[in-house]
Amino acid sequence: MNRYLLIAGILTFIVALTHVGIVIGGPDWYRFFGAGEMMAQQAEQGLLEPIVVTLSIAFILGIWTIYAFAGAGLLPYLPYQMGILKAICGIFLFRGIVGIPLVILVDHPYLNELHEKMTFMIISSLICLLFALLYFLGIRNMKNHKVGTSLENN
Repeated sequence: MNRYLLIAGILTFIVALTHVGIVIGGPDWYRFFGAGEMMAQQAEQGLLEPIVVTLSIAFILGIWTIYAFAGAGLLPYLPYQMGILKAICGIFLFRGIVGIPLVILVDHPYLNELHEKMTFMIISSLICLLFALLYFLGIRNMKNHKVGTSLENN
């Protein structure tokens, strides 16, 4: 069993569930978790956009969880598993590295709002870097042990 991808999968699943919780929790949860005032106001107005966006993120994170669990050996090998795990790692790494500079350097209403929440940006960036590290170590572990089929190199 690949413990790094197991941990990454569990943590990714928690984040997916958190996004579902944000929809249930409503406008205050949108604000607390950094979705922005516009999304919170849209949720207050009962608009569908924040629900669709947030549940779409939860869905994507759910798919990432499945790939992490497959890479960990809990589920059967999935199509393009190695490539998708590398992409997930890259996305978390990109968000972890680029998030704060983007908020500081780019003038955009949402990014300006996040600039005022630098503690949130630092914590969320560190979380993303941790996730990237777990996925990276898990991918490296897969390559070192050559588990699964010959399709593992996709």
